[in-house]
Amino acid sequence: MSVIYILLSISIIVAILFFIAFIAAVKSGQYDDSYTPSVRMLFEDELVKEQPKPSVKSKKD
Repeated sequence: MSVIYILLSISIIVAILFFIAFIAAVKSGQYDDSYTPSVRMLFEDELVKEQPKPSVKSKKD
């Protein structure tokens, strides 16, 4: 039973270390996208779907 407590505490410590490394990487700007804004004008605009026109129903007698 004591092995479970040891493994659990080690896994929590490792998870905290990875979380701290992730926060440090985000704060240092590693995940900032500096490429996409320069080529955004080359992307085509999204296609705009037209609203379907209301159909004219004729009365049949």
